[in-house]
Amino acid sequence: MSSSSSSSFSSVKLPAGLVRQAREAAQPQRRSVAGQIEYWATLGRIAEETGLTVQEAREAIARYDAAARHAEEAVDAVDAIEARFLAAESSGRLAQAVRQTVLDNRSKAPAARRAA
Repeated sequence: MSSSSSSSFSSVKLPAGLVRQAREAAQPQRRSVAGQIEYWATLGRIAEETGLTVQEAREAIARYDAAARHAEEAVDAVDAIEARFLAAESSGRLAQAVRQTVLDNRSKAPAARRAA
């Protein structure tokens, strides 16, 4: 589950047994204790508000998280393309590639006209 997008946090007192259970449940999922409690709270809220079963709510959370990861990967890919473009532009490779493409297309144009 992704972390909360809110930048403000509050402290609450929780029973030690709940914190212990959260610590045990969090470890195999590689979540923090707070992240595990947040996950449980989100799962319970979804189940309560929508009437979904716990399994359906888990699946909904997993789909949401997968979509969020995919969106982050897409942004990273666009950033990588932009970085390569800027590097090619600053090194002169971009202008060289454009010139070569124009020359290649010009050399093909007369042959295409003769065939028509």
